[in-house]
Amino acid sequence: MFNYCPSCASKKITFKEGKVFRCPDCGFIYYHNIAAATGCIISVPEDGGEKLLFLVRGKEPAVGKLDLPGGFVDIGEGVFDGLYRELQEEIGWTPPQPPQMFASFSNVYEYKDIKYNTCDMYFSVKVPNLRLEDLNLEKAEVSSAILLKPDEIDFTRFAFPSTIKAVKEYLLIHC
Repeated sequence: MFNYCPSCASKKITFKEGKVFRCPDCGFIYYHNIAAATGCIISVPEDGGEKLLFLVRGKEPAVGKLDLPGGFVDIGEGVFDGLYRELQEEIGWTPPQPPQMFASFSNVYEYKDIKYNTCDMYFSVKVPNLRLEDLNLEKAEVSSAILLKPDEIDFTRFAFPSTIKAVKEYLLIHC
């Protein structure tokens, strides 16, 4: 991430413990801490079961892979604020009732050769009568949205390992 100290330009900067950059020349220290991220399982109850909403990623990393609506929590936001903002940005939709948090997993999000360690928090909300036509997809980030029954889910198509864990956990609890 750093080849030179951002403070004094020394080449002696080190990266220790997987998170701390230190410069022995000027004393610069940078902690590369985790980033908070959210994901939301939106389930649509139907006769005899339910369908889950998945997005097809429209950009890297993992373009073309399945994901859940959600994303990084911005500076100054709480996790719910970040979740609601991401739902509006990605699918143009606000849940009719507050989503419930049900799981959290660590993840590594690699983008442009930088690995970001994340703490992914997963929420769920049931929305009767939700239709794909009710969504306004952000085409720069999302190429499409699909509704799948639990037995139609192909876990090899998912973008991130933590999303697989979250969907499996959700299915274990709810289906």
